[in-house]
Amino acid sequence: MTTIRSPTNMFSHTCTAFIFCAVFASIYAVLSLPINAKFGTRSQFIQSTASAAFFSDFARIVSADRSSAACADDSVGKDVSKNTPRYIESEVQMKYGDDAKGNPRTRGVLVRRFTGDSTPYSFPPPRQIPLVKEWPEIPPFSKTDFFRADEGDDENFYNLPRLVYHIDEPAVASLTQYYRANISPGSSILDICSSWVSHFPVEFPRLMKRISGTGMNALELLANDQLTDYEARNLNVNPKLPYDDNSFDVVTCVVSIDYLTHPIDVLKEVRRVLRPGGKVIISQSNRCFPSKAISMWLKMNDRQHLELINGYLKYAGFNPAKAFDITASVPGDAYNDPMFIVEAKAP
Repeated sequence: MTTIRSPTNMFSHTCTAFIFCAVFASIYAVLSLPINAKFGTRSQFIQSTASAAFFSDFARIVSADRSSAACADDSVGKDVSKNTPRYIESEVQMKYGDDAKGNPRTRGVLVRRFTGDSTPYSFPPPRQIPLVKEWPEIPPFSKTDFFRADEGDDENFYNLPRLVYHIDEPAVASLTQYYRANISPGSSILDICSSWVSHFPVEFPRLMKRISGTGMNALELLANDQLTDYEARNLNVNPKLPYDDNSFDVVTCVVSIDYLTHPIDVLKEVRRVLRPGGKVIISQSNRCFPSKAISMWLKMNDRQHLELINGYLKYAGFNPAKAFDITASVPGDAYNDPMFIVEAKAP
């Protein structure tokens, strides 16, 4: 297993966050790393980061590493998946105490990204799942179907950067391989409900014309080294996407459709920003924040989730959708998160 540790001077950008956001992000990131990480023990790193935090009332992310993918992909025309390390480590630097009195302190948050390559997993051909539910002409949903246990402000819930994965490595890897096989070079891509990772193959920033992202947390989007541009957006408050008509060839949404309280409106916007014949790729597993997932989602199984997404796409005006099981095979048949795809093309 090969690890790349990259420099952190590829770009500089400043976002302001409350101090507990920065500390919480640090702890989340460290917990995702192995015990033998090169900076020392987890407790040492957490302790040093947290102690510096108390020197000021706020913290700022001052830089993040966007060179990781470029370092991993140093050859053109070769099978990149065979030359990519399994993990890429990078650093997000946080600056504390940068106020009128000075006395700044800087600490780095080390994060580890799954590349989806060089893993022990195998990836069977996508297995198509028939979508059989017949949806009526008028959406049959009620307001209560979209209620959530936690109806509090979503921006407060997502205020803390979560520099961790919400699905396991085999699920991430299967999605990465699917993207590589199904998104053409030169495409313009929009990743909605995005975060600090988009699960694209490492070569995509070089091969694609554009990779844009929208998501709830600006700090996570800042740390995403695959985005060429981003805009923080709460789609539950304002489902309108901040892009012109016919801007993208592909729109992706990773394990997040279950949190949308106006999914049909959002998908109508997705159709608007897609070029004719462009496609939306919605991926889904079996994990969620139960307090933020909509009511009817929690009452359904995996199979029913796919039918529901198909219904959303129908009412948003897409062509007939297709569903696939792309779950990775793990040595020893150990349990791993499932991964499903529902995709459809814009008229």
